[in-house]
Amino acid sequence: MMDRTARAWTPLIALLVCWLEPTPVAAQTSPSSPASATMATQEGRSTLPTLPQAPTPTDAPLARPASPPGLPASSPAATPDGRGLPPALPSGTPAPPDSGGSAMASASILGKDVHLKTAPLEPTDLRFPINLATALRLSDARPLIVAAAQASVWVAEAQLTRAKVLWVPTLNIGADYIRHDGGGPDFNKGIMTAPSVNFFYGGVGAIQSVAVTDAFFEPLVARQVLNSRQWDIQAAKNDALMMTANAYFSVHQYRGMYAGALYTVERGHDLVERINQLSKELVPKVEVDRARNMVADLEQQATAAREAWRVNSADLTQVLRLDPRAVIVPLEHDHLQITVIDPGRRLDDLMPVALVNRPELGSQQALVKAVVERIGREKFRPLTPTIMLNGFQTPYEQIQAGIFGIGSNSKLNQWKGRADTSYQALWQLDAFGVGNLARIKEQRGEQSRAIIDFFRYQDMIAGDVTRAQARLQSAAARVSQADRALRTAVITFNGNFEGLRHTTRFGDVLVLVNRPQEVVFALQLMKQAFDQYFTTVAEYNRAQFELFHALGYPARELADLRPPGEVLPVDTTRPAYLPPVGNGPPPATR
Repeated sequence: MMDRTARAWTPLIALLVCWLEPTPVAAQTSPSSPASATMATQEGRSTLPTLPQAPTPTDAPLARPASPPGLPASSPAATPDGRGLPPALPSGTPAPPDSGGSAMASASILGKDVHLKTAPLEPTDLRFPINLATALRLSDARPLIVAAAQASVWVAEAQLTRAKVLWVPTLNIGADYIRHDGGGPDFNKGIMTAPSVNFFYGGVGAIQSVAVTDAFFEPLVARQVLNSRQWDIQAAKNDALMMTANAYFSVHQYRGMYAGALYTVERGHDLVERINQLSKELVPKVEVDRARNMVADLEQQATAAREAWRVNSADLTQVLRLDPRAVIVPLEHDHLQITVIDPGRRLDDLMPVALVNRPELGSQQALVKAVVERIGREKFRPLTPTIMLNGFQTPYEQIQAGIFGIGSNSKLNQWKGRADTSYQALWQLDAFGVGNLARIKEQRGEQSRAIIDFFRYQDMIAGDVTRAQARLQSAAARVSQADRALRTAVITFNGNFEGLRHTTRFGDVLVLVNRPQEVVFALQLMKQAFDQYFTTVAEYNRAQFELFHALGYPARELADLRPPGEVLPVDTTRPAYLPPVGNGPPPATR
């Protein structure tokens, strides 16, 4: 729980709880993984373990996003208007004031004890102001991993289109000319011939050779592959949101550490000046040098913090594909704490939610269904014919209707129309049926491997939730501890610094109440407390988004439907030497 002296608001997002009807990928931005899948095998029916339904406790039901095309949907936690109830506040946390749907809350870090100045920019810096809501909105489309996933959907859509037209013949348009000189046997007449012959044939034809089982099952397979790629888009958007959040809060962290370092450097100069003003009888000159060395070290740490601020700005501009020269200037306070999910939620509540919401499971389940369709294809292959459509006596059997011309020597004077068509239905047994059995066995192996991958993702997701909750609960506890440590460090330094003004007597000896080395040490501890505080706050925010990602909630919940603040217009242009950011491939539809 956060310390009340920190006065940190903790408004939580009321996430949507609605399962939408199947929609094409152009509008599909918040899929959820299905609850179960049933697959047919040769021996009977093999069923994947049914995933548990998301619990609906009365205090904090979490949202469940929409389902992609072709997968089941349900809404056990949905309210009549399609929205879920907001998560409960952590125990002992006062209810925050109405924030208008915002997930952000700022705290007065130290009240009147210290006033940190905003970390300054250098004159050569290219300032890029942005807030969290805007960064999250940009993460929904601009990162390259999202564009790559969209391109994969485009490829899968093309493969589905080709699978749907496997039964359509190929149209040929062409001509063939043959010139024969010299003798040769005429097997029909039993004599040798010696004339030269001209032969010409031109026209059109439609040829086809397709197995009926392929024409029926390949579209079903391609459709499941497309479903999998659609899930991958949402997984990519969730990953992009996580990358954006990590980079954004790292910018906050190091900008805060830079501001804290500048504050300690400023107080260090005050300390050097005060020690220098003390009588040499009270303070030896070496104490001034000690304080100056400490200030020099603090200045180096401030320079390193500014470097880290710029480096993490480059990381964020790389993820969002912004101007790489820009130094990111977050518009929120660096001690801002974002609470999206209650740190007090039990693992037993969180785990089922993740298992029905992670898009990776939906992608893997679609691949399992694709293998099931391939098994059916191979089982029906010996029972269904291969249909062949071609010419009968035409050259290469590719032209079925046209004009035929022939003549001896240099003549080409006999012309006739000609049509040749051959329809064939062939039943085939690959290696007398042994090859067909091997094909079925191969696809069963692929099915087993796909199911194993599905289980592997389940285990990975369970581990993700456990790790994210552990980090979040640890960070939530350490935030209040770091806040108390920073306040104590500031009070300790101020007390020791003020003690340099006062003296006391031990017998006939006049001594300072606080020795200079004690103040120098207190200054060092205050710098460490600043670093630990901003680091812990950033870790808390990152842990919040890590748990949000582990639960599988779609990026659209924060990027569009529930932005943590107002989305601001920003200049997203790039330098002329970098290509502009496009909109990616066209939206893939069926």
